[in-house]
Amino acid sequence: MLKAVILIGGPQKGTRFRPLSFEVPKPLFPVAGVPMLQHHIEACSKIPNMKEVLLIGFYQPNEELNRFISSVQQDLKVSVRYLQEYAALGTGGGIYHFRDQILSGSPEAFFVMNADVCSEFPLQDMLNFQKEHGDAHSFIILGTTANRTQSLNYGCIVENDQTSEVLHYVEKPGTFVSDVINCGIYLFTPDIFEHIGAVFQKNQKELIDEQSNGWLRAEVIRLEQDIFTTLAGQGKLYVHKTDHFWSQIKSAGSAIYASRLYLNQYHKTHPERLATRRDGGAEIRGNVYIHPTANIDPTAVLGPNVSIGTGVTIGAGVRVRESIVLHGATLQASPPFCVLNSIVGWDSTVGKWSRVEGTPSDPNPNDPYAKIDSETLFRDGKLTPSITILGCDVTIPSEVIILNSIVLPHKDLNRSFKNQIIL
Repeated sequence: MLKAVILIGGPQKGTRFRPLSFEVPKPLFPVAGVPMLQHHIEACSKIPNMKEVLLIGFYQPNEELNRFISSVQQDLKVSVRYLQEYAALGTGGGIYHFRDQILSGSPEAFFVMNADVCSEFPLQDMLNFQKEHGDAHSFIILGTTANRTQSLNYGCIVENDQTSEVLHYVEKPGTFVSDVINCGIYLFTPDIFEHIGAVFQKNQKELIDEQSNGWLRAEVIRLEQDIFTTLAGQGKLYVHKTDHFWSQIKSAGSAIYASRLYLNQYHKTHPERLATRRDGGAEIRGNVYIHPTANIDPTAVLGPNVSIGTGVTIGAGVRVRESIVLHGATLQASPPFCVLNSIVGWDSTVGKWSRVEGTPSDPNPNDPYAKIDSETLFRDGKLTPSITILGCDVTIPSEVIILNSIVLPHKDLNRSFKNQIIL
């Protein structure tokens, strides 16, 4: 019997995802038409003998999260539960705190996944790899190859080329260590809790020795820095390298790139989610998701890489490309109207003859190992050109251009903006 744990973080995490995370917890933000977390759970539900999926984080239980869990359980026929941490306990502290829940029913092994990764989730491959390499009690990290420069932004893995054993692990090194990076997807056996428990005991002893006032909790444990660095070279930790797609979803710009990857995957996994042009319908170019409740004018042109949410209205002649249009948004009619490299927020309205455009933050297409850069908001005192984001309930008037800008929720604009954050 198997289980899966998805680490979903909490409200003070995902700050680079603002203003979109103001309205919905980041793990529930729709990517390729469904909440980010749903892609993880769909992958788990396809694994034979998967008993349940546990979500661990420190969000307060809320209606949106409860509704999502209820819906996904019904659709995928898999048990999903949310376990709330009392504080941010780190990637290892959370699973250690809830170890009794994870070990209930005596699973042979369990997956641990970060919520903010986009992947094909080759979970069955990881199970097969565990049987072929090492013993039944070995731990598996999913790895992929990055270029030398970008590898410094990730956990780097030095492996034995013959056995795939992890010999050395460094989280975000200062100099080049390896081009094999950690994907944030793991396969553990219950033995992992012995190693996490040892770190917990060490942290407790240090707190007592220092007579700390308790601000540093013994339960705050990081898998990457506290566990993997110790386990490396002991014959217990292995890396399974995947050639399938993988990306992080740290910023709003990376959500558009992740949407493209998932929409492309739908050809194999969910062809019914991809829109096709019907007689008298809008023109579809490339991979597009359209929610059945959306109202699209037949003269509109959508795609490639477009996701249209529930209740969206798109008027005559509108052109949408490389964008996500969220629930209840309205794009009014007029031929040159264009939404490009942008996210249009919930219930926002864009007027006639206007243009909303951003700059894509895609990986270098000429480098097969390039990953999406975790871009900083400002560079040299200026806003870094990136995708345009309209927060919830933003109104853009007719005949204006919004370029490379971030508009916070509930704003009623009256002119054009370029390279600005509109507070």
